[in-house]
Amino acid sequence: MKNNFRNLELDEYLAATLKDAGYGDVDVQKTPIGTRITLYVTRPGLVIGRKGTGIKDLTTRLEEKFGLTNPQISVLEVSVPELNPKIMCNRIAQLIERGTAFRRAAMWSMNTIMNAGALGVEVAIAGKLRSERAHFEKHSSGVIPKSGDLAEKIVRIGTTSVLTKMGLMGIQLRIALKNELPQDFEFSESATQVDSAYPQTVDGVGAEQSRTAATDAADVDLKPTLADREKTVTPGNTNG
Repeated sequence: MKNNFRNLELDEYLAATLKDAGYGDVDVQKTPIGTRITLYVTRPGLVIGRKGTGIKDLTTRLEEKFGLTNPQISVLEVSVPELNPKIMCNRIAQLIERGTAFRRAAMWSMNTIMNAGALGVEVAIAGKLRSERAHFEKHSSGVIPKSGDLAEKIVRIGTTSVLTKMGLMGIQLRIALKNELPQDFEFSESATQVDSAYPQTVDGVGAEQSRTAATDAADVDLKPTLADREKTVTPGNTNG
């Protein structure tokens, strides 16, 4: 429980510190040598700094603030930032801070995410949007599972807040990843071998021949029975 709370605080601290670098996520692993921290950002150069000064400074601050033993930080670039909810949440917040209308920022982010190959996206914005009273708006596109095992596997959630002249505004972004969908079926080698053992029919010729052969066999079986009936029932003396 203590480690989970520390990881949550670490995530919030890195999100605020590496905001300009396009912070996406962090992975913390405890090893016998120390603590391995992997940062996922869109601009790794801003994190590393000139001649590694930025990452050295960040390592010192994390060691002093969170008490990490021998932290080893590695920086990786996010391949598709449009499918990362934290990165896109920060982009929406930056657009609103620059004066862009919240509805336009939400629609732009939805189109960008869907064009990147997402299964669905949902943007929820709450706070003092237009007046002194708080409002809530939700925009969605595509398919977004809300419950069940499928929602836990393919839906990623990101939240952030932005302070405007009207007041505090909260943003929540849900992205359903298409590449995380489980396969409906898969081909196995045994099924392929069984199918190849049976002869294939071409344009229904094989099926028609099999039906004709079955009909002829039925007629051959019925002929002896009809002949037997003719032998047993013969015209004769009805008086006995």
